[in-house]
Amino acid sequence: MSDAAPDSNAQPYSVSELAFALKRTLEDRYGFVRLRGELSKVTHHGNGHVYLTLKDERAAIDGVVWKGSVRGLSIRPEQGLEVIVTGKITTFPAGSRYQIVIETMEAAGVGALLAQLERLKAKLAAEGLFEPSRKRPLPGMPAVIGVVTSPTGAVIRDILHRIRDRWPCRVIVWPVVVQGEQAASQVSAAIRGFCDLPAHGDLPRPDIIIVARGGGSVEDLWAFNDEALVRAVAAADIPIISAVGHETDTTLIDFVSDRRAPTPTAAAEMATPVLAELRAGLSDLHARLHRCGGRVVEDRQGRVQSAGRSLARVPDLVEMAAQRFNLAAGRLTAALQRNAAAHERDLVRVASRLSAGLLLRPQEAQAQKVQLLSGRLTSGLQRNAADHGRDLARISARLTPALLARPQATQRQQLDALSARLDPALARTTERLAERLAAVEKLRQSLNPDRPLSRGFARVHRADGSLAREGAALLPGEAVSLVFADTSRHAVIDGDAAAARPIPEARPKPRKPSPPASTAQGDLF
Repeated sequence: MSDAAPDSNAQPYSVSELAFALKRTLEDRYGFVRLRGELSKVTHHGNGHVYLTLKDERAAIDGVVWKGSVRGLSIRPEQGLEVIVTGKITTFPAGSRYQIVIETMEAAGVGALLAQLERLKAKLAAEGLFEPSRKRPLPGMPAVIGVVTSPTGAVIRDILHRIRDRWPCRVIVWPVVVQGEQAASQVSAAIRGFCDLPAHGDLPRPDIIIVARGGGSVEDLWAFNDEALVRAVAAADIPIISAVGHETDTTLIDFVSDRRAPTPTAAAEMATPVLAELRAGLSDLHARLHRCGGRVVEDRQGRVQSAGRSLARVPDLVEMAAQRFNLAAGRLTAALQRNAAAHERDLVRVASRLSAGLLLRPQEAQAQKVQLLSGRLTSGLQRNAADHGRDLARISARLTPALLARPQATQRQQLDALSARLDPALARTTERLAERLAAVEKLRQSLNPDRPLSRGFARVHRADGSLAREGAALLPGEAVSLVFADTSRHAVIDGDAAAARPIPEARPKPRKPSPPASTAQGDLF
């Protein structure tokens, strides 16, 4: 070139030519590197990219995660987290800087994961998401149970088997993946989907939700430590039981859920009562109610009988009054007899005196005296008889039937008052017992598994007598029995066999092939 020095034959490069030559050399030589370091200066840009710096004790390198790769990261980049990243080395020609374009990122070890977990746990605890006051009680007798888990594996089989043995009810399974990058988002969507179901829609809304997964390592269970999933569990308006891992495994949703179960089988036991125990308890309450009612009636009868024994008998009252009447009548008769005898003696004495005086006095004078004495004696006898008649009338007036009726009326009033006090109490007790008996009878009717048949439902039984709970489990051409409220009918399943096939398992995403062993990190040129 004309600008070349006359004493040199070297071709000069422009700055751009040299910068892009270096860029191509680095990308060709270090197209795939695996790097370990600590994250610092983490910036989540508004356009979706993440800018950061990887460092160790003696050096640092800038890094970038493009928007398309951020969603595929297994962990969220945070300040101070030790990670292992894979990507390629490139340069930024405008600034003469080199950087690593990160494609995957994973925690460097359990210690780093636990450190990240503790920071997130402290943050959520400070917001009050783990407070015991937020936890809701579980329903005693759920009609519908929602299960969020993998549709394959032993977990869902254990849950369904335990629920079928304890409390036969409807179970709705929301299939999700329980490990990997998509696990947290799918579980969150399942919880929100259950909560968004209408109360009286075609698909019933669950009364309780079980989030279940089998055991595994910290990395396998890491999806259940996701912040978005924890907030979805906290925002749910349906009680949630977390059954993730074994008894010694702990995830963040265990702290925010309404109840934590050590195993999926234990979660099924927490969510359901035992139907046989409820029936036995109902029978015991029914027997106790009858015994209690019988004791109350016997007690009231005993009290009425005791009150009746304390009342005087009517014959006793009449006999006492008759005895007093006879005594008074006997005394009156004797007095009248004595009085008549006394007057008779007086009359005899007067007559003897008159007879003796007639011989001494003139006949006329004696006759006048006799008449006068006779008149006085007669009037005296009449007055005496009138006095005794008045006394008899006065005593007879006191001995009227009303004298006997008053004690009877008093005793009758006391008996009526006692009956009026006992009858309302006995009626109230009987009414309360009848109401309790009616409530128990309603509960018994609601627990009757054959009751839905009277509303138009039917049970489907297979040829071996087992109950068909899902239509997908029935094969075309299979003979079944339909049990109605009044009778049963036989039927044959008709339809496309492909509709009854289970959902195929999602194949794992193929991993990016590892670079050849010869791709070692070396010099720039």
